[in-house]
Amino acid sequence: MLAIDTSPRRRPRRWPAALALTLIVALVGTGGLLIAARRTVDKVGRISGLGDDLNRSSGSIENFLMVGSDSRAKGDPNTGVVDVSGGRSDTIMVLRRDKKSGDAALLSIPRDLYVEIPGHGTDRINSAYGYSPQTLLQTVRQTLDLPIHHYIEVDFSGFKDLVDAIGGVNLCFLIPTRDGNTGLNIPEPGCYHMDGTAALGYARSRHYEEFIDGEWREDPTSDLGRTKRQRAFINTALTTALASLKTNPMKTGELITAIGKSVSVDSELDPIAAGSSLRSAMQDGVVSYSLPVTGKRVKGKDVLLLGENAEETLAYFRGTGPAPAADPKE
Repeated sequence: MLAIDTSPRRRPRRWPAALALTLIVALVGTGGLLIAARRTVDKVGRISGLGDDLNRSSGSIENFLMVGSDSRAKGDPNTGVVDVSGGRSDTIMVLRRDKKSGDAALLSIPRDLYVEIPGHGTDRINSAYGYSPQTLLQTVRQTLDLPIHHYIEVDFSGFKDLVDAIGGVNLCFLIPTRDGNTGLNIPEPGCYHMDGTAALGYARSRHYEEFIDGEWREDPTSDLGRTKRQRAFINTALTTALASLKTNPMKTGELITAIGKSVSVDSELDPIAAGSSLRSAMQDGVVSYSLPVTGKRVKGKDVLLLGENAEETLAYFRGTGPAPAADPKE
């Protein structure tokens, strides 16, 4: 549900990162809650079969492939193994941690990026996940030549529980906005308090329309605009989550339950160790990058191809080049 929020508020700090992992980071970093964090880890699903495709090098960087999915996967309560085949990825990001400096950076990969999918020809990168998480992992590693050390997935079917557990989030709109496919409906400009259902409608919106000059106009930036909105939403949700834990530690139990329902990781990742290593980077701020792309129509599909300077960005996330210019802060 939506409620108009008229209270004054400070502009949130820009910490673009995967919401669920950073909630675990928050639990690890909050005094007296380490036991709760371990309980969270015990509930996190494990995706088997990825070990052979993960990098094991001891180089200077560590990359996490982060996927927001519509799989609605169900885990085996006895084994903790999650079956996520046949779903689709809605968000694909790579979180880079520099082991020496501790700095972190986030790369957004458009779901419409047209790439070679190992064993399945050429298609949008989103379709790789439809075969399996392993296929998506292989695509990112082989086609984009990005080393991936760990895999983290957030199922959007449990995403709304995460938002509800932190008491909802506040988002502001300059003009009336809607998406009939997801139920997003902002009738008037202003700041709105969104519960999990409303937030999910915003985060998943692919047909985002704004009422401009007397008519409804769909966002012409398509997938790129959606990715930008998702990053901005994660920023707001993370800020809200951290503030909620500080003011009301009793919410920890709700967060544990919500994280357990929505998060899955590769079988070798220790979320607490990862959270500890990323905590300082989250506090200092995570630099955000978008993969440079150009639009094209291929075989009747509107797709995106790697654009100019894409190699410069990819080299940085490979650990072989300097940091390129970051995206403007949203």
